[in-house]
Amino acid sequence: MISCDKAAIICNKTQYGEASFMDKLKLKFHLFICKTCSAFTKKNTKLTVLCEKANLHALSEKEKLKMKEQLQHNS
Repeated sequence: MISCDKAAIICNKTQYGEASFMDKLKLKFHLFICKTCSAFTKKNTKLTVLCEKANLHALSEKEKLKMKEQLQHNS
């Protein structure tokens, strides 16, 4: 059986479509046994869905530089 730390890593990989079939299988088995990790996975999935609905995005490097320049200019 995998550790809870490993389960959390696989859970995150699964959210982003990066987990292998074997990782998913190991995670499913772990979640069947560990209720704490099962609750974490449910909350993590809910958070991912909410972030997708919110249409969140990160700033591009160009946007970051522009913001940094504006902050330095206003200081």
